[in-house]
Amino acid sequence: MTNHRILPFLALALATALAGQKSSGQPAAGVERATLANGMRVVIIRNALAPVVTVQANFLVGGNETPLGFPGMAHAQEHMAFRGCAGMTADQTAAIYALLGGENNADTQQNITQYFATVPSADLDVALQAQAACLRGIDDSQSQWDQERGAIEQEVQRDLSNPTYKFIDQMNGAMFAGTPYAHDPLGTRSSFDATTGAMLKAFYEKWYSPSDMILIVVGDVDPAATLARIKQHFGGIPSHPLPPLPAVNLQPFKSQTLTIPSNLPYVLGFIAYRMPGTDSPDYAATQILSDVLASQRADLYGMVPAGKALDAAFGLAETYRKASVGYGVVVLPAVGDPSSGIEEMRQILNRYATNGVPEDLVAAAKRSEIAQSEFQRNSIPGLADVWSAALAAEGRTSPEEDIDAIRKVTLADVNRVAKQYLLNVSTVTATLKPEASGGPVAQKGFGGAETVTAAPTKPVQLPEWAAAPLAKIPVPEIFISVSDTTLPNGIRLIVRTDMTTPTVTVVGSVKNNADLQTPAGQEGLSEVLDGLYSYGTTTLDRLAFQKALDDIAANESAGYDFSLTVLKEYFSRGVELLADNELHPALPEHAFTITQQQVAQFIAGQLHSPGYRTERALDMALVPPGDPVLREATPDTVSRVTLADVKQYHDATIRPDLTTITVIGDVTADEARTIIEKWFGDWKASGPKPNTTLPPVPVNKSSAVTVPDPERVQDLVSLAEQVNLNRFDPDYYPLELGNHVLGGGFYATRLYHDLREVNGYVYTVSVALDASKTRASFSVEYGCDPQNVSKARALIIRDLEQMRTQDVSESELHLAKALLLRQIPLRSASEEALANGLLARATIGLPLDEPVRAAKIYLKLTADDIKNAFAKEVNTANLVQVVRGPAPQ
Repeated sequence: MTNHRILPFLALALATALAGQKSSGQPAAGVERATLANGMRVVIIRNALAPVVTVQANFLVGGNETPLGFPGMAHAQEHMAFRGCAGMTADQTAAIYALLGGENNADTQQNITQYFATVPSADLDVALQAQAACLRGIDDSQSQWDQERGAIEQEVQRDLSNPTYKFIDQMNGAMFAGTPYAHDPLGTRSSFDATTGAMLKAFYEKWYSPSDMILIVVGDVDPAATLARIKQHFGGIPSHPLPPLPAVNLQPFKSQTLTIPSNLPYVLGFIAYRMPGTDSPDYAATQILSDVLASQRADLYGMVPAGKALDAAFGLAETYRKASVGYGVVVLPAVGDPSSGIEEMRQILNRYATNGVPEDLVAAAKRSEIAQSEFQRNSIPGLADVWSAALAAEGRTSPEEDIDAIRKVTLADVNRVAKQYLLNVSTVTATLKPEASGGPVAQKGFGGAETVTAAPTKPVQLPEWAAAPLAKIPVPEIFISVSDTTLPNGIRLIVRTDMTTPTVTVVGSVKNNADLQTPAGQEGLSEVLDGLYSYGTTTLDRLAFQKALDDIAANESAGYDFSLTVLKEYFSRGVELLADNELHPALPEHAFTITQQQVAQFIAGQLHSPGYRTERALDMALVPPGDPVLREATPDTVSRVTLADVKQYHDATIRPDLTTITVIGDVTADEARTIIEKWFGDWKASGPKPNTTLPPVPVNKSSAVTVPDPERVQDLVSLAEQVNLNRFDPDYYPLELGNHVLGGGFYATRLYHDLREVNGYVYTVSVALDASKTRASFSVEYGCDPQNVSKARALIIRDLEQMRTQDVSESELHLAKALLLRQIPLRSASEEALANGLLARATIGLPLDEPVRAAKIYLKLTADDIKNAFAKEVNTANLVQVVRGPAPQ
């Protein structure tokens, strides 16, 4: 399939609206399985993609098993695992995972709770012991829960500020009333206020047992040796009898229509259907049906090129054991009556259910699902997710069961499922409609921040089993081997051979900057061009081009950033299609007219949306008037664009001498070069290279703005300033190291410790240094209740001032260095991440082995270096504050 490029800025909404995870995988060859004496199941899959391993502990308890009136109990228990486990305090837990590279988290689903970490393979034993500690016991003391309650309630507030979450929550309540599926495992603020540490402890003792756990280990490990270590660490933990699982008795429901106020720049129209769950023999056919209805060759997506919708899709979500949710969604302009678009979507789905679906789309969907099982092995964490979903969430013995079921699906199966579950059935129909909100409001100050004083976090003494392995910081001496050449027409080609799967991943980029390259008065031109790539090429129209991709089960996207994932046997054909789309887009007149209108409609809604107004307010505060980034597309500027303008812009900006292509997979450097030259080699540049680099900017002045957003119950706060450096400045590295003292390592780092662990003001807080060739910005972002905005800000200012005036401690310096250096191999845990990392470094002009060079720089940096860099570059008096949501109190 090809990625929808008509309005790429809608992709996030569709992805977050209702994203269902499909399970697929590879044959069980090379898989080590065991059941320990205490009943704990273990699966180890060797994958030598990178010197990395992912450990996922799946407990077969989730939202279904929570007590009546306490829907977030399992979620709260998941949070408490980071507050300390047997022989491991909260500070030790945070320090251990930060020293391992900081790639750890957990999630609570309807029937499972997962704890997962991705670490360097050499540190597997430490990760296993940390997981085992939490199976022995979790600190559910009242004092720890009193501190964690604020953080989890901020997570609730964050999701309640999301209109798509509100829809999902109301949909589940309507469709699954009277069952555990009716409530989201996230939980509610009121129930968390009533929850006690004793209740959490009772829940843990009831449900957490080795016999109720599946441990998945995927990565560059020795399976036999790994199993021996698992037996050593987990084998002696006793199990206990488990209570019966709650029954799920689905009842008929009446159709409902919901209207939900939204802060998005467009209308979302949903029709949701109750479909078979993963236990059903019809689930595989349901997956194929969903893929068929989502196809860009199907009639639902056909609403887009017909000019009847900005985007359209179908998907599966909320995939429970006894039921799932199939949903159709249309994206419509913010202004106008959405009912006709939603009704047309319903009619399209009814016609397919009545008349049947096209046989060739069923075949294409099956090919895609089977190919996807190969693509998923190109990510170590992704493969662990697939196995966890299959075994823990779905109750399979292997992901291959899903693929076997897909292979057996027939056209008759798909048509029968469509008729049974889409035709003359109850549905939940929802319209998420943007509500009016005010413009940005300047603030006179930052509010009455409380006075706070505290010393930096004290050193943490690690448990003996973790202290010795984590005392030394591993330094990557040799970077991955790649071929780096420049073709005669100027394309830079980077190739990495990886035989993990018989697949190839291609990612590419054409240097561009629409703010500098778009002619005056034609702002939005690049968005129109981007939207036209999905209409095929000069030799293959939209449907023929999509069929050609479907025939080889490839995923492709074209534009200034382009990509391809394809089976090795179809590598040449895939690159041929990619090159044809990139270099010879059809750009038909009728499609231009429709796309121009769609872009104008989207921008009309965007200009009034709180999200855009927040970004705009931040830009206007950070850069001087007249800066190129302040150029603004409007419906009027888009209406001035002609098809001739689009063609000229394409020819002038899509150039081989501005292009880098990265190829990773089951292909040699010579094979890749031969194929790339065959299909991209005749591409020539003409005229001088356009300027794509923004000019430097001066530091900004302090200001404060609030952007009203009536749909948010939680404030989203950005503190930012321009800093006087660029990506190549020597101060970049001490600042980046200092940022990892401030954040990135959960409670082991200052901001998380102060804002979340101690005070419970936030769920997340991030700190970033965003640097390009000519400019850089420093920012801190967090979300909290309006009454705590100034309190949280005061803590942040205090921590930043300490970074400017005091040396970080020896333990903090060691932790930040370990966090950064251990993240280097973790960034190669998937082919996609590795390819994008190489591409990003090549595009900005960094050496491809910059991570190894950076590691040596970080190791030599001192506390004094960090203090001096922060004192020179970060000035808290220049911080801009932009708040989205209710006015801070």
